[in-house]
Amino acid sequence: MKFKEQVISALAKATKLKKEQISELIEVPPDPKLGDLSLPCFKLSKQLKQDPKKIAANLAKKIKGAKATGPYINFFVDTQKLAEQVLKQISKEKNKYGSKKKTKKVILIESPSPNTNKPLHVGHLRNLALAISVSKILSAQGYDSKLINLINDRGVHISKSMLAYQNWGKNKKPNKKPDHFVGDYYVMFSQKAKQHPMLLDEAQQMLKEWEAGNKKIIALWKKMNDWAIKGHNETYKRLGVKHTKTYFESDMYEEGRKIVLEGLKKKLFYKKPDGAVAINLGGELGEKILIRKDGTTVYITQDLYLAQQKYKNFKYDKSVYVVGSEQDYHFKVLFKLLELLKLPSAKGCYHLSHGMVYLPSGRIKSREGTKVDADDLLDKLEAFAKKEVKARQKLPEKKLNELSRKIAGAALSYYFLKHNPKTDMLFVPKESISWEGDTGPYLQYALVRAKKIIKKIRAKKGNPKLLSQGYETDLIKHLALFPEVTEQAANQYSPHLVANYAKDLAAKFNMFYEKCSVIRAKSKELQKARLMLVSAFAQTLKNALDLLGIEDVELM
Repeated sequence: MKFKEQVISALAKATKLKKEQISELIEVPPDPKLGDLSLPCFKLSKQLKQDPKKIAANLAKKIKGAKATGPYINFFVDTQKLAEQVLKQISKEKNKYGSKKKTKKVILIESPSPNTNKPLHVGHLRNLALAISVSKILSAQGYDSKLINLINDRGVHISKSMLAYQNWGKNKKPNKKPDHFVGDYYVMFSQKAKQHPMLLDEAQQMLKEWEAGNKKIIALWKKMNDWAIKGHNETYKRLGVKHTKTYFESDMYEEGRKIVLEGLKKKLFYKKPDGAVAINLGGELGEKILIRKDGTTVYITQDLYLAQQKYKNFKYDKSVYVVGSEQDYHFKVLFKLLELLKLPSAKGCYHLSHGMVYLPSGRIKSREGTKVDADDLLDKLEAFAKKEVKARQKLPEKKLNELSRKIAGAALSYYFLKHNPKTDMLFVPKESISWEGDTGPYLQYALVRAKKIIKKIRAKKGNPKLLSQGYETDLIKHLALFPEVTEQAANQYSPHLVANYAKDLAAKFNMFYEKCSVIRAKSKELQKARLMLVSAFAQTLKNALDLLGIEDVELM
């Protein structure tokens, strides 16, 4: 928003403070009548050694268009100039509005890092929605953003599903989607272990035999992993997810062990009396086991090598791990270890921690079978969408299915992304698919409305200076904020800023739609000007939806 930049420059010049300092203090007044931007002068009092009211009064005299109100200095935008500037900019930049020029900086986004003992569930869907949106937002800001994946295909949790299949599977082949078939045996293991606790020791023993190269165990592992990965890939395809590169834990753990043993030689790590290798990081991190007493490795062991491989492959500037908040401790330790080992992969590591997803029935527990599988949830949402579309439109089956898929995808992505990533959330499927309220389909519907107007009235560009009514200028001011919002969302890895912006934009457009008729405008010139505004809205909302991974539709 050039207006904000102009205000910051003027204030920096008048106060002799840095633009960054001024930018942190600028705010939007709660009442538009007070101004479009405001600077509370309380925080300037110490630097300028004056009373806040006096500071505001003095600055108002020096800066054209500024007005002092007590300890605040308020700024009013020239709405005619803003309308002309913003609408022309959107018309010129189109799908690049809100974007920046490309840089050579590489950012890796790791997601969803599933285990091969079960299908993807609703928690993975939140993880993917965040990763996809963050990747799109960063790409729009000019970064070379790449989505990568780690498949956790070894460990005790994998042994559990393998052991259950070995004991009770009777060499059956999948009679359903293969990752669901594997997941059934993981649930079965948990149920059987309640009556037979010794199964836990057997699962640990199976992992030791796998690491020792037992051919029979490895053959079983390959077979069940192939089933699980095949099922995961089908879900990725359904979601339109494409990873630039996929890593496997089974390729990493031995190399990770070497890194730990090298650290042991250098006395960075130590061996405990029981034979386990550990490090004491002190404070809140405390002692961390890196190799168990039985010689098997832990997650963090392979993560050390994975970080090295990622850096070797991509020479990244930033490596973002999209992982739930239950792993906050893990990543604090990982990043500290990379730093202590003085590895180049320590550069730019960031944990995008997200909260848990709860259902009306409570927390998801995969081992108890109370999870909601991603595929089942997608089926349910598409069924809801299809029912709503059928009540409004008569479409051929193929078009109906495609439209329902897009609406279901919008419902899912927006419902996850409208929340701050760090917060836990309750997911209510039927609520997310509503055509009204704070939902993805509501945003799609607002865009459909705008497209209908554009299609109905074909006119040449009008004069933006004619747009002077409150509902018009409110919409224009909000359109002007989009580049700033996308930049902030990229800096904070926070898609919810774009989601909330899109919701407010649609709400302002709907108010404009109700109060300022385009078709029945008082003159042809006003009609053309309003059509420009509708087109600018449609383009900006489409750009915002794209950053959220939401497809626009032609009808609803």
